[in-house]
Amino acid sequence: MNTNYQFTISRIKEEYQNQKDIKPFDKYIVLYRSIKKCILNNDLPNEWMLPSTRVLAQELSFSRTTINKAYELLQLEKLIIVKSGSGNIVNFDHSNSVEKKTNTENFKKNLKYPTITKKGKLFLKNMSLINRPNDSNLAFKPGLPPIDIFPINQWKKLLNSYWRYIKSSGLSYHKSTGLEELKKSIKNYLNISRNIKCSNKQIVIVSGNLQSLYLITSALIESGDSVILEDPTFPNVHSIFKSQEANIIGVNVDEEGIDIKKINSYNHLHPKLIHTTPSNHYPLGIKMSLNRRKELLNWASKNNSLLIENDYEPEVTNHVNSIPTLFSLDKEDRTIYISTFNRLLHPSLRLGFMIVPEFLVDTIEAIQEHSHRFVSPSIQVVMNEFIERNYLFQHLKNVIQVAQLRHALFISEFENENKWMYIDNKEFCNLHVVAKFKKNVSEKEELEIIKKLSLHNIVTFPLSMCYLGEHKEKGFILGYSAVRPNKLIQKVTQMKSILENELKF
Repeated sequence: MNTNYQFTISRIKEEYQNQKDIKPFDKYIVLYRSIKKCILNNDLPNEWMLPSTRVLAQELSFSRTTINKAYELLQLEKLIIVKSGSGNIVNFDHSNSVEKKTNTENFKKNLKYPTITKKGKLFLKNMSLINRPNDSNLAFKPGLPPIDIFPINQWKKLLNSYWRYIKSSGLSYHKSTGLEELKKSIKNYLNISRNIKCSNKQIVIVSGNLQSLYLITSALIESGDSVILEDPTFPNVHSIFKSQEANIIGVNVDEEGIDIKKINSYNHLHPKLIHTTPSNHYPLGIKMSLNRRKELLNWASKNNSLLIENDYEPEVTNHVNSIPTLFSLDKEDRTIYISTFNRLLHPSLRLGFMIVPEFLVDTIEAIQEHSHRFVSPSIQVVMNEFIERNYLFQHLKNVIQVAQLRHALFISEFENENKWMYIDNKEFCNLHVVAKFKKNVSEKEELEIIKKLSLHNIVTFPLSMCYLGEHKEKGFILGYSAVRPNKLIQKVTQMKSILENELKF
């Protein structure tokens, strides 16, 4: 018998015993009341499949007529419905039960719970900073590569091969910092593509950059420690440092990257960390000059500080005119390098990595062991094969080709007779563009337009959310690369129509 049926029948039997001494005593009435009570108490949840009349009659030693009568009463009250091919299904959603909600709320008002920590409250409060819409719309959600060209069949074959040959011993616990074979492949990949040289031990496999930052801040940041962030920067980065109670110092970027003179003016605060995106500043797309990178490393050395090099979409921005990474230029082991495959392959992959200084390796591993434990070994093995078989390099080439075409198309369509906005940086350097307003727009107006766009299945992030200080540029961060050309043209046209209605310049 179906295991679900065993649990269901057990619940019904238990409730039947409680109901059978209550008049009237007709079996079908008692059974009806018993099942109804189970449904109302959420012992049988909404959309749960009930046993067939034959199975339930057999288990309860009742006639099928008795079961049919009980089910008919439940159907009359619409507590269950009949679905073709499925049978009788529970039809009572507790989340919509006003009476249940009211009783629960009244009950909870009289309960006392332990106080949530200050840090817990900060993480909750700063959720509003995290850009993570859960809708399925691709136009024009930032942070997405051309996911329609991802080689799904190659990945499926590698994954099927893993499960075909896996031994039971492979299903046990694994090293928290990652599988050695994947670390080796990443080390070789970074050596070839970014001239980064490190040991396997320094590489930590994570689910993405946000987890990397959580591990780093947990290891290094005490309440009140000063950290320097680029202004503007990722809202997610701002959120994690703010939630860890850091004293955040926003420093603007110029044409060469983060302003080193401004950083020097904060030396008296003894900043512990600088978070920077030198390959491809988010969201403006500025590439930090070689001279500025050397100045930043020199500053870190003089001030006994560390740098977090968040290598944002390096494969895209460095496919021509690559500049050495901070990590490769660093002679003192002061740079933590973080990157992710999620933005190159697809976000649902949840696979990234960081390279940490030798002195920090054991601490990071201990925190990883206490929190996230380890990334799924199956994903790590498949990713390793994906790199070793040269699929990653092939896919990267395709991503750049497709993204370049969609980038040019997006800019052409967006700027054609656009009286309201313009693209800030037209160079192909990342998988999003920044569009700014041609006239002054308030933050409130910016958010209202974004809300209006979302009603038409167009997703965009507000540029103002990326700024830390009082000066906030207004505009949109638009991801173009995941949208096929025909859809892209259609959605850009629709967006311009909405802008025309909303902005009366």
